[in-house]
Amino acid sequence: MPATLSDLTGDYVLDPAHTRIGFVARHAMVTKVRGAFQRFEGTAHLDGADPTRSTAQLVIKAESIDTGVEQRDQHLRTNDFLDAPNFPDITFRTTRVEQKSDTDYRVTGDLTIKDVTKAVTVDFEYTGNAVDPYGNLRVGLEGSLTISRKEFGVTWNAALEGGGVLVGDKVVLEFDISAVRQNQ
Repeated sequence: MPATLSDLTGDYVLDPAHTRIGFVARHAMVTKVRGAFQRFEGTAHLDGADPTRSTAQLVIKAESIDTGVEQRDQHLRTNDFLDAPNFPDITFRTTRVEQKSDTDYRVTGDLTIKDVTKAVTVDFEYTGNAVDPYGNLRVGLEGSLTISRKEFGVTWNAALEGGGVLVGDKVVLEFDISAVRQNQ
């Protein structure tokens, strides 16, 4: 384990086998649907001496949405929701990183869904680092944020007979990240 945060400085890539990009949305006003994106790529430059100089980029393949129910997933890929054929990528690019404590960081950036870009802020917790059995340095981060899907042009819904709507507007995006340093 590196002795100091500055020892973590370097370029990293997300390990898709040990990273989860997930989401939670309210369904029928009474329960939550959870899912994840199965295909994505991400890179980051971590600057341990000056975290404000750190950067990250993430590209998620919209068609890889997976809730465990194929019929629902097919609907989520249509223009009613993500319109994956016309907007295949969901992207995030940092614009600012702030260190809030030894383990807490606030990452602000531009999130693009269906060709709509909005500034969002994700609060991340640094969960540690380790050298894996192959000699690779890994760092872990966990974070989440809540977005309004309507603000990104994802407006489809259906009224429920007893009142309310089928799909809630608020979506929680969840990031459980394992990143591997490339320049050791």
